[in-house]
Amino acid sequence: MSDLQDLNAPYDPFADVGEDDNGAQPTGYIHIRIQQRNGRKTVTTLQGLPKEYDAKKILKKFKKDFACNGTVVEVEEMGQVLQLSGDQRIKIAEFLVSEDIAKKSDIKIHGF
Repeated sequence: MSDLQDLNAPYDPFADVGEDDNGAQPTGYIHIRIQQRNGRKTVTTLQGLPKEYDAKKILKKFKKDFACNGTVVEVEEMGQVLQLSGDQRIKIAEFLVSEDIAKKSDIKIHGF
């Protein structure tokens, strides 16, 4: 009986799977998102970069290779988040795979 679910515990059928970790992202995934600003302007965000990589150095390489502006934002729940101007999702994913920073299966691309 120890492997059965506790039937007296409250169950929320609308809760997301794995919501027990207070909304933190699953470990191991790198999330690349795009946000619409105004008109044709967009911002691409990258979160979940492994700690052993220097976010500022990677951002510097992104800015040079992609010819865009960018910054590193420190977010309490998510750690360091890189923000780049424009739609850089595919370029970022290809860069991370080509430099062996992440596997293609560990990268989640969101938006549109």
